Amino acid sequence: MPTMQIPDKLLPLIQIPKRFKIIVGGRGSAKSTTVADIMSMKVQTEKAKVGCFREYQNSIEDSVHALIEEEIERLKIPGYTIGKSFIDHGRGGKFRFRGLARSIGGVKSMQGFKYFWIEEAQFLSASSIKILTPTVRVKDSEIWFTANVMSSADPFSQRFIVPFQKYLDRDGYYEDDMHLIIVINHSDNPWFPAVLEQERKHDFETLDRALYDHVWEGKYNDSIENSIIKTEWFDACIDAHKKLGFKPRGAKIASHDPSDLGPDDKGFALRHGSVFTEVTSQAFGDVNEGCDWATDLAIEHRADEFVWDCDGLGLSLKRQVKDSLKGKHCNYQMFKGSWGVENPDEIYEDPEKLVTEETKRETNNETFKNRRAQYYWMLRDRIYRTYLAVIKGQYIDPDTMISFSSNIKDLQQLRSEICRIPRKPNGNGLIQIMTKLEMKRLLKIESPNLADAVMMSLITPEIKSNNVGYRPRR
Repeated sequence: MPTMQIPDKLLPLIQIPKRFKIIVGGRGSAKSTTVADIMSMKVQTEKAKVGCFREYQNSIEDSVHALIEEEIERLKIPGYTIGKSFIDHGRGGKFRFRGLARSIGGVKSMQGFKYFWIEEAQFLSASSIKILTPTVRVKDSEIWFTANVMSSADPFSQRFIVPFQKYLDRDGYYEDDMHLIIVINHSDNPWFPAVLEQERKHDFETLDRALYDHVWEGKYNDSIENSIIKTEWFDACIDAHKKLGFKPRGAKIASHDPSDLGPDDKGFALRHGSVFTEVTSQAFGDVNEGCDWATDLAIEHRADEFVWDCDGLGLSLKRQVKDSLKGKHCNYQMFKGSWGVENPDEIYEDPEKLVTEETKRETNNETFKNRRAQYYWMLRDRIYRTYLAVIKGQYIDPDTMISFSSNIKDLQQLRSEICRIPRKPNGNGLIQIMTKLEMKRLLKIESPNLADAVMMSLITPEIKSNNVGYRPRR
């Protein structure tokens, strides 16, 4: 009988039956080869029918057909007939190969298949996941996914990784009644080839750290081209107040990014001085229900200031906000990203540039296109200063930094949104940020509601309240 060897970390794949088996990790982890070996054995010993899928498969060369053929020959598994577009076994088992994006309907006809294997599952669309999961109905059937995750906001990550993130970060493993999820990387592969180790070491020395972590360590790739904030900067901000030993102090500022009925969520953020203690979203309800949700949270957390986006439908919320906060120790302000910059004649100080007597110093008005660009750059500068303090050991005034509490429930979603805010080219050389509509149309990025809420919360609180009186908390 043929024998196969698999990494110890992947043994649960053959020991524990589960409806969903998810194997994620970086390059050189042996995840795809191991699944190819296991499935080849199952086709031989169980007479299993295995459907092999990718989201995009223009030809059989794009599938795992070549990998399976190579492993069958390497393991010397008898009884196989290998055709150009199929692999059959004499006992009745077989492999079939499909692309999902262009023929998702054909998957519904694949009755009698016990196993589905989706390679490069990070590219799955929400519609593909929705159709795949109820299609395999054979008793004890399983759906296997192998992936190197992309953005934490992608459909695959949202369905199979993000809900279990804290366990995967802690243990590299998660299991419940339906799911078996294993994180595996090159360091878990006892047969990691020397040629790949040379490549890995080279990438470690030359690649941007966020890109290296994605390629080799299986981390989220939440950055995009022209993104204004690097993922390693954001990561340095997680619990920065604990790492650096400063406490929240000053005003509590609540912010709200409204939305109406539809696909966009409503966003809420709470900042206590330099520390964000709450960033969350709500998917249901119209714009008025969302406003009530946000003001209730502001009152619950005893915020000193409430700010919301009034570009668009938020403009109609002023009376509702006023009524909700009446009699509360909470001032309120509107925010319009389309407004002109604040303090237009003040000199902008870039923390990335060394200021000398010869340096050309430009005002805010000479630097930023509008208030949205100014505030996102303010957020960027705070995050970058925190990175300098946490990673580089530089002394930075805590009042100019940012810390994101690790207790924030939607921290991974926030990371994805903040690290995917792109700068837009401007003919006059001003700093400009893509609008939400442009991000969705050009980059297929959904509305960054959490990021916008965090950005707006950087407003300077009013000294006098519209209601009872401003009381900054120390």
